[in-house]
Amino acid sequence: MIKKITVLLLGLMLIIPLNGLAASDSKIIIDMQYIVIGPSEDGSTYLNNRGFYLNTTADEYKGDGKSEAVLNVTLPKGAKDLDFTENKIASKQVDTGFITTTPIPGDQRIELPYSYRIEKGEDINLSFDYTVKSLIFLVEEGKGSLEMSGIQAVSPELLNMDGKNFWIYTIEDIQANSPFSLVYNKDVQPAKKDTEQKQTTSENGANSAVTHTAPAFHNPGHLRMWAQSPLHRFNPHVFLIIIGAIVIAGISYFAYFRRKARLEEERLGADKEEKAFKQLMAKQKAIMDKIIELEETFGDGQLSETEYHAKLAAYKQHLVQVKLNLRNFIE
Repeated sequence: MIKKITVLLLGLMLIIPLNGLAASDSKIIIDMQYIVIGPSEDGSTYLNNRGFYLNTTADEYKGDGKSEAVLNVTLPKGAKDLDFTENKIASKQVDTGFITTTPIPGDQRIELPYSYRIEKGEDINLSFDYTVKSLIFLVEEGKGSLEMSGIQAVSPELLNMDGKNFWIYTIEDIQANSPFSLVYNKDVQPAKKDTEQKQTTSENGANSAVTHTAPAFHNPGHLRMWAQSPLHRFNPHVFLIIIGAIVIAGISYFAYFRRKARLEEERLGADKEEKAFKQLMAKQKAIMDKIIELEETFGDGQLSETEYHAKLAAYKQHLVQVKLNLRNFIE
């Protein structure tokens, strides 16, 4: 499973629809949520999440004052083996999912990584406690497909990252507390010429809470939305580099964990290997942080273009070396 989905960016927020805020605490929104979905060895489905929660006020956010919770995260019914992959934010498991207890500074975002598993064949019923501006599902090509109900979904797009293809499903503007469901089928692959799925309705006939979906990857609508998105200050190619690092990190960790299970009897050797792996993951995150810092510095005009490209090239070269070392764990 993914232990480090190292991510990025986020500068400015989109205008929030008023009807989305009415259903939740308007002080918090989820700018972006990534969910990597795939099969586990035991046949269950793993979901590796990374969410970016934004405090839209200038004041430190400590929750609604009704409990110790700062953030509430609702998990699907049947979720098990909840794992907080970085443990940077204080979290507590509760009946409906988990809560965080670390305050969020004013006008700041926090990254919230976590993962869990769902039994094979069970529907994945999702609901977010806050408005979600952009939700992205990633499924590696050849490892199945997703069917969605309760939302309007576009056909998945096939994107190549570091020699591997991934189906990417993108949905935007999901209102808070608006449930929808997924069915993951590892034996059914998406058709490459699927047309847009029709909007579905709930049992009482109410329309989906999703107002619109993402356009095709490089059409004019996409370029317009990129210019208006929280990412517009960043180089889109750097964005793809970091997304690629997300996937490589997840695959590397998953493959490593499988290898560790097979070598359980050689525990001392495995512990040494795990330490080296964690050091590489930490190094990779440090490089990602440097790339983000470089983008912000350049965007603020504190670096010349020559210095920017020279430093970016050095970071990318270092990142490639770390990736190659990570791959040694799965070869």
